Amino acid sequence: MTNTNKINILEKESIRKLIFKFSIPAIVGGLINALYNIADQIFIGQKVGVLGNAATNVAFPITTFCIATMLLLSVGTASNFSISLGKKHEEEAKTFLGNGILALVIFGVVIAILTLLFLEPLLYLCGATEASFPYAYDYVKITAIGYPFMIFSSGIGNLIRADGDPVYAMNCILVGAILNVFLDPLFIFVFDMGIKGGAYATVIGQIVSTIIAIKYLTRFKSVKLEKKYIKISLKTTWQTAKLGVSPFINQMSMMITQIVLNNVVAYYGALSKYGSDIPLASVGIITKITTIVIMIAVGIAQGSQPIIGYNYGAARYDRVRETYRKNFLYVTIISVIFFALFQIFPREITSIFGDGSPEYFEFSEKYFRIFMFMTFINGIQPITGNFFSSIGKAILGAVIGLTRQIIFLLPLVIILPRIYGIDVILYAGPIADFSAFAVSVLLISREFKILKKMEREKEKEEELAFAETTL
Repeated sequence: MTNTNKINILEKESIRKLIFKFSIPAIVGGLINALYNIADQIFIGQKVGVLGNAATNVAFPITTFCIATMLLLSVGTASNFSISLGKKHEEEAKTFLGNGILALVIFGVVIAILTLLFLEPLLYLCGATEASFPYAYDYVKITAIGYPFMIFSSGIGNLIRADGDPVYAMNCILVGAILNVFLDPLFIFVFDMGIKGGAYATVIGQIVSTIIAIKYLTRFKSVKLEKKYIKISLKTTWQTAKLGVSPFINQMSMMITQIVLNNVVAYYGALSKYGSDIPLASVGIITKITTIVIMIAVGIAQGSQPIIGYNYGAARYDRVRETYRKNFLYVTIISVIFFALFQIFPREITSIFGDGSPEYFEFSEKYFRIFMFMTFINGIQPITGNFFSSIGKAILGAVIGLTRQIIFLLPLVIILPRIYGIDVILYAGPIADFSAFAVSVLLISREFKILKKMEREKEKEEELAFAETTL
């Protein structure tokens, strides 16, 4: 696809077709990333049991931090890349692209090294108990090796989508995920490697995905990427970070909340009939399952980023608004489906990850039905935050990224159990979800009024320009 063809498509093809073209591969890519963790959780849960599920839950905040870093760099790069192309600034687009690629490599390596250096205190910080720590240690000691590959392959996928090849971006992750799912039972059960087998399977899949992603570096279609552009600039990295801050904050908020939630449920669980490890395992399972909903919303948002960013840069504000409206509709439909599944089949979903005591299933069912009660509106926050990042309004994107996890959920998770015990913590979820939804709707309504005003001003300028040419 040449740059001219891409411009014609982004400006003229129907928004519905563009969303499906770009978002479906992005959704599949997001689901595949979620599948890495879910596949490990399923097979490890079946082999090791409750402690295996607790251990992978302890490891999950570190994975979330890797995803946050990847989104900070790749979404910021993709947004700047698309806006620059919309403004016909090709050299600027190349600069953002080259800087983003190298930044993904550097940050991935640094995170892996720091994780291995401070692994033991890090795991206890993330909520490890004495019983789950050995399993978590064995798991993260291996998966940390794969962090640079996970960050690079997933990050390049966002850049490839911005270049107009969402299918290739999807395939980068898909091949590695299929390999991971195949290797998980082989290593865990056949070779009897237990939780270490799941970790090795994950890393191998991520390495294969990275190899496929690297092959695209010489095939960018919108611009010709040359070696001289692959360099780090603090100024460019800062500009990138500003537009990637919304999904970064959203993921970091999730990470902080996961850490606090792990510690809170372990502490207050020990004071209840459930004990420490049952709530820790249950929260881990449900967190992994609910990431499917979030990944679909994020996939729709990331797939729409080139459409929103390019048309905003080209002053096609009508298409910008239409893209968001359709995203809102599609995310809501999907979220309602998952809401029904969580309410009707909580025990069946939990049992996929292994057997447990009656108390284990009791807590898991309550967590699904109460904590996730507002699932049907959960997708609105990520698509709204990404919308603001895509049009260059990083501060608003950051505010929305903070709403659910930090501003609303975190205080409730800390305060409520102090007064009423572990059961009431479940009600923190729906309260935070609704509050974040309300803020998102308020800010997007305000932004739509601004876009309409800008559109009227553009029309007046065009009318004036036309009148001057006819004189």
